Amino acid sequence: MLNFFQLILIYSGVYAMMAIGQNCITGYTGMLSLCHAGFFCIGSYATAIISKTMGLSFWLSLPVAAVAAGIVGFLIGVPTLRLKGDYLCIATLGLGEIIRNVATNINPVGYNSIPRVTLFGYQFASRNKLAFIILIWVFVLIFYLLFQRLAHSRIGRAMTAIREDEVAAASNGINVTKYKIISFVLGAAVGGVAGCFQTAYTLTVQPASYTFMVSVMVLCTVVLGGMGNGKAVILGAFIIQFISYFPQLTGLTNVIPAQAKQIIFGLILVVMMIWRPQGLLGRDKFRYGDPRSFSERISDTFRRKRKGGAV
Repeated sequence: MLNFFQLILIYSGVYAMMAIGQNCITGYTGMLSLCHAGFFCIGSYATAIISKTMGLSFWLSLPVAAVAAGIVGFLIGVPTLRLKGDYLCIATLGLGEIIRNVATNINPVGYNSIPRVTLFGYQFASRNKLAFIILIWVFVLIFYLLFQRLAHSRIGRAMTAIREDEVAAASNGINVTKYKIISFVLGAAVGGVAGCFQTAYTLTVQPASYTFMVSVMVLCTVVLGGMGNGKAVILGAFIIQFISYFPQLTGLTNVIPAQAKQIIFGLILVVMMIWRPQGLLGRDKFRYGDPRSFSERISDTFRRKRKGGAV
């Protein structure tokens, strides 16, 4: 029982990171993307190649994975962000599958026996999960704080304005394309870092692990907790992972088939969209002590900035 609970905490941390990145794209900017599994795959393969093939430290692979995933996010974002709604969703879904197929062609069998993470001489062994849980949740906390600051910054307010009304945001001098690309790059980079930690824990990389269902799980995490709310998506990650490992925790693996969780995730999306589209905790509220509406504050903020050019 304790082993499964520790496993839930580890994978909740991995999916919380991915959900924070997905939340930047979908929750802050309002773009429906389904290619986070691709960014996850890039981070995992970057770690495997740097740690096993090149013999370098895991800590060097972290920034490389973030940058590599961010670059791919930029390359995906530039041509696809002209699309909106369902068309953007379908395009990103296809691009996520392209990334997985490219990884399969590079190395069909993946990588095994990847070196473990070491820090100041201490090796994070898979048998001692507590140390790895602390490590991964420290990074979750760091990303949570960074993206909270981002959400309440000028960039975050621009993203929120785009989500609320793209036409109104553009008419008030916000460079819509610029902020959409920033959102996509940041979300992709965090997904790449999540892939690093996945590889560091499992010590193996298999192309079959980065399917479309991974992107669906990440989107379920964000929708379940509450889009645009950092605390909510972390809660959503824990709930989704608890549902995934519930058969093992209760000893019902022979009764509940593995495919059942895919049905459950689909039902979660449908139920949340019908009865509580804002998620369990809802969107994060901006607190400025200003009686005006959010759209009025955004308009006034960016109207003052227009003298110096487009934001």
